Amino acid sequence: MGRIGDGDIHAAFVEFRAKESDKCLSAQCIYCQSVRAKNTSRQRSHLLECPAYLNAMKEHNPDNPILHEAVNGAQSQHTPAKTPKKRDLDTMMNTGFQGTTSSAPHSFPIPKPNLERDFQMSVQLNPKISVGPGIWGQRNWVSFISGHWNGRWGKGTVVPGGQDSQLIAPDLSTHIDATYLLQTHDHPPAFIAVKMDGWRVGPREILEKLEDPAHIDEIDPKTYSFRVYVHMETGDTRYLHLNTGMWVASGVRRGTEGLSIIVP
Repeated sequence: MGRIGDGDIHAAFVEFRAKESDKCLSAQCIYCQSVRAKNTSRQRSHLLECPAYLNAMKEHNPDNPILHEAVNGAQSQHTPAKTPKKRDLDTMMNTGFQGTTSSAPHSFPIPKPNLERDFQMSVQLNPKISVGPGIWGQRNWVSFISGHWNGRWGKGTVVPGGQDSQLIAPDLSTHIDATYLLQTHDHPPAFIAVKMDGWRVGPREILEKLEDPAHIDEIDPKTYSFRVYVHMETGDTRYLHLNTGMWVASGVRRGTEGLSIIVP
């Protein structure tokens, strides 16, 4: 087997500059996280003795030349190693970033994110106000009349006065930047500030119809995408868990009503 190519070595390290004043780069092994000065020979020597790297190669790339040299000692003169196998998402999730056993450092499996329906909201909107064209596109201002919401952790109303500062791109894609307030049905009620950011995109002819109140209800929501991120903030001790939550939403436009189905 020929000498280990630089590509095999550099693929196992992340190069960075520890300080702006440093003249030389540092290299961190992505398998054991150890850091050393960037030097191909020293990085090669490290990989020959790195248990996490060698374990990963045994499992996912047994033809790796570094693994063969570490096991057999002196380098042999066989044909070059086969191209490393591409690791799929399930492998990454089940074995961790390094692809090693649980005995190696930093090798815990990466948790798979799951989506579950958390709450939904329906909002009545005032007619949009055109702010006019700007350097990024057409700016519209839309205010909230009222609304209601319900979910796994509560229910209540949308406080009048929320607002959405929309930016319309030349292809009619719409950037959503909304801020509004939720009120719970508790006694006394809690107030939860909500920030929503995302995009409504789709074919131009569909987006044109979404701007026409006479045709909005005729449009199949599957023909366009309305996706937003949602963040919440409150000081009420009953709902403090919302401050660290993360949500994504799928929205639907219906006449003057904007309906969002929220999942974490």
